[in-house]
Amino acid sequence: MAQGKRQISRGADSPAHVRNVPTRAEAEEAVRVILRHVGEEPEREGLRRTPGRFVAAFEFLTRGYAQEPKSMINGALFTEEEYQEMILCKDLDFYSLCEHHLLPFFGKAHVAYLPNRRIVGLSKLARMVELYARRLQVQERLTTQIAQTIMEQIEPLGVAVVLEAEHMCMRMRGVEKQNSFVTTSAMLGVFRKNVETRQEFMNLLRSNK
Repeated sequence: MAQGKRQISRGADSPAHVRNVPTRAEAEEAVRVILRHVGEEPEREGLRRTPGRFVAAFEFLTRGYAQEPKSMINGALFTEEEYQEMILCKDLDFYSLCEHHLLPFFGKAHVAYLPNRRIVGLSKLARMVELYARRLQVQERLTTQIAQTIMEQIEPLGVAVVLEAEHMCMRMRGVEKQNSFVTTSAMLGVFRKNVETRQEFMNLLRSNK
């Protein structure tokens, strides 16, 4: 039996920093309600443990709410390097959930920045993508959040982010377009202002090396 509500601490930039949320037992009961709604019997052998598994999986898939961008960067900024050319991380896999239908969308993220007297550990760029992907999202907002956070935390001369994704809400339901891809981009700083910098980024993006 549920013993009242519990509190979850979330990232400061999440929809609610601290909020009262249903208990685990209440969340699992909600899954049983949905199963009954579609005509299933939650107590049959194959589904008996499904509510618990679903809630655990959903917590994992949305764990980005509990993570802070600053904690991803701390200790990984380096000011001794004089590198001033573009840094690009290509083909970063990401998986997210569409907030409209709670169905997956997934693909590749390409992240570049032009340093301004300091660089960041490369794994931190991948972690920044992961942090925001592991929330309920739309691809457009996900792209912008990654770019804006890198701009704020690293303070480079510019940031460029491109996401290429497949959306199950377009393939499994609705229009059912099996070969559709969605590409979004966010260009900040010199990537927005300088055509040559933006073109260099696009050329590197198309390169297979």
